[in-house]
Amino acid sequence: MAEDLKIVEAAKEEQYRSLLPQIEALMQGEDDLVANLANCCAALKEQFGFFWVGFYLVKNNELVLGPFQGPVACTRIAKGRGVCGSAWAQAQTLIVPDVEAFPGHIACSSLSKSEIVVPVTRGGKVIGVLDADSDRYDQFDTTDQQFLEQLMTMISF
Repeated sequence: MAEDLKIVEAAKEEQYRSLLPQIEALMQGEDDLVANLANCCAALKEQFGFFWVGFYLVKNNELVLGPFQGPVACTRIAKGRGVCGSAWAQAQTLIVPDVEAFPGHIACSSLSKSEIVVPVTRGGKVIGVLDADSDRYDQFDTTDQQFLEQLMTMISF
């Protein structure tokens, strides 16, 4: 596939239905993890305009910043800390409509208002998380959860 995206202006569900096959095609035949994660982030940012979107990967029992799009970010996150560390510890997607109301939120940017974190699991073990932030409150919902979880199953680690 050419390295460009067909961006659609439609309801959120239709945007995901258009984007996910394109991301899958971008990753097809590419076995480099960093390249695939980087393209995944770029595609999500381009389609949805997220304030920040990226991956944290589990290394030596902490989350370490991986490929991302957006402003500079926290480099390391302990298990159970903030939204990312909590999603890792609980091995489940967390949707946070107002990050300031989340106990122990780590403020990498004061401009971030809402967040979704989706664990990436292999063999029943969390090996990373996808983190998406918005500069608007209540940006993420179960539609994002459904399609981002589906996307995480397509990424080869």
